Amino acid sequence: MQDNTRRFSNRVDDYVRYRPHYPSQIVTELESQQLLTPGIQIADIGSGTGISAALFLEKGYPVWGVEPNREMRLKSEELLRDYPGFKAMDGTAEATTLPDQSVGLIVAGQAFHWFNREQCRTEFERILKPGGVVALICNERLTSTPFEKAYEQLIIDHGNQYLKVDHRNIDVAAIERFFAPGRVTLQIFDNRQVFSYEGLEGRLRSSSYMPAKGGPGYNEMVADLKKLFHQFQTGDRITIRYSTRVYWCRLA
Repeated sequence: MQDNTRRFSNRVDDYVRYRPHYPSQIVTELESQQLLTPGIQIADIGSGTGISAALFLEKGYPVWGVEPNREMRLKSEELLRDYPGFKAMDGTAEATTLPDQSVGLIVAGQAFHWFNREQCRTEFERILKPGGVVALICNERLTSTPFEKAYEQLIIDHGNQYLKVDHRNIDVAAIERFFAPGRVTLQIFDNRQVFSYEGLEGRLRSSSYMPAKGGPGYNEMVADLKKLFHQFQTGDRITIRYSTRVYWCRLA
């Protein structure tokens, strides 16, 4: 767990510039389900640089961002300094440091696969108010077009532990087990990023399982990425498509 909390320390700038955000419709949907109400306190667990926290802060909801990585936490404080409702906390999913029954909604954006599920379930139950909700959000990169298949293969070829840490290893059945006996609701939203070559390379660098710039294997990865970009680009641009999946459930 300690190693995982440091995985992104040398990738913060690329993470901020090139990681996909989340559709604003997520907030609208949670509001329509009466899961977000005025004054509700949100805890964003594994909040990173504040991508998921910003989604709710922009709509006026206060957010505690719980993040164990110092570099990412400091960046979130910098980027979200204009939101008085944001407070960054040094904590983990298993030990958030938040008070008992202090939050009405827990969100985890692109982070659940790093958690110890048994321990964080206990912690979530502790910090949630009665009837509180957990929403797990993830951008799942699609792999159906020729470019998407080739890009996935490049990541497999050059990635370090990609197949081990890929968030897609946690399937619906695992999520249902985590929430049991509660009933899980899944909402899916379309999402995409459009990149020049520079952006595509930055997107690749932002992933913790890919070679770091200047490190072993980086030049080889870039050589293959340039070939892939020139093969599939249209108008000097490449589109990465995502299925943004939101799983939510009330914890007993």
